Amino acid sequence: MVRNLDITTLRSFVAVADHGGVTRAAGFLHLTQSAVSMQLKRLEELLGLDLLDRSGRGIALTASGEQLLAYARRMVAMNDEVIARLTDQAFEGEVILGVPHDVVHPVIPQVMQRFNASFPRVNVNLCTSNTRELKAEFARGRMDLILTTETGAGEGSETIHQMPLRWVGAVNGSAWRQRPLRLGFCRKCIFRTEATAALDAEGAAWEMALDSDSDRTVEATVSADLAVGVLLEGTQPPHQELIDHGGSLPELPVQHINLYGGEKVRAPYVEELAALIRQGFAAMRPVPLRAAS
Repeated sequence: MVRNLDITTLRSFVAVADHGGVTRAAGFLHLTQSAVSMQLKRLEELLGLDLLDRSGRGIALTASGEQLLAYARRMVAMNDEVIARLTDQAFEGEVILGVPHDVVHPVIPQVMQRFNASFPRVNVNLCTSNTRELKAEFARGRMDLILTTETGAGEGSETIHQMPLRWVGAVNGSAWRQRPLRLGFCRKCIFRTEATAALDAEGAAWEMALDSDSDRTVEATVSADLAVGVLLEGTQPPHQELIDHGGSLPELPVQHINLYGGEKVRAPYVEELAALIRQGFAAMRPVPLRAAS
C-alpha cells in the first residue's frame, strides 16, 4: 500500500520543531492548537513512529523525529519553490529593510527565506546599522521598513516585541567584579547611554575601557574578559554569557523592538514582509539566565 506524506502536515511538524511547541507553532501557522496536534497525530500514525517525546515538561523530538525533520524541511521548501516558480508572479521590485546588527538573528534570515518563497522576483535589500542611523535614513525616505531597539515606542512606530537588556561578559569571566567597572561599547551604540545612566544612578564607579567604531572589536574585548558590555538577552555570541551578578550591577531597562513603515506601505509585498517580521518576533522564546561563577 502506497503511503503519501502531506505537505501541510509536514509544515506543522517543522513549525513545532522550530518553535518548541504546539502553541507557538499554531500561532505561527494561524491554526488552532487542536488542528496542529491532530496533524502531528496523523503523521505519527501514518509512519507508525513516535516523532515527539512528550514525557518532559516541553516537547522534544525523538530520534525518528530528528531524522524526519531534515526530510520535512526539504520537502516543504521544494513545495514552496515549485508553487512560486510555476504560479504567475504579479510582483517584481525591491524592499529596502533596515535592521540593527544585534537583532538580525535569528528572525530576519527566516523571514527573508519565507518571503522569497512567496515573492521570488522581489529582492530584499537588507541594510544593518545602528538605530540612530536607521531612523535617519528612514526619515529621508531611503528605506521601506526598519526595525529599531528603543526604550519606548517611537513616534510613528509599532512595538512588535520586547527584549530585556543584560550585562554580558566572557564565559566564566571576572571583569564584572572589578571596580571601577570596565565597559566596552561602540560610540554610536544606543545601549551605552542606558548602561552608564544606570551605573551613575547607583553611584557605581566605571570607566570606558573601549570606545570603538567596530562591533567586532567590542565583541573581542568583552570575550577576552577585558571589559563587560550590554546586549539584548538572547543575542550574545557563544563566547560570551549573561552575567548573573546577584544585584551587584544595576538592572537595565527592557528594550522595545519597533517596526517603522509597516502601516504605510508602498506595495502589497512590503505589507507581507512586515507581517512576516511581526510573526517571527512573536514566536521568539525567552532565554534563561546563566549563572556566572
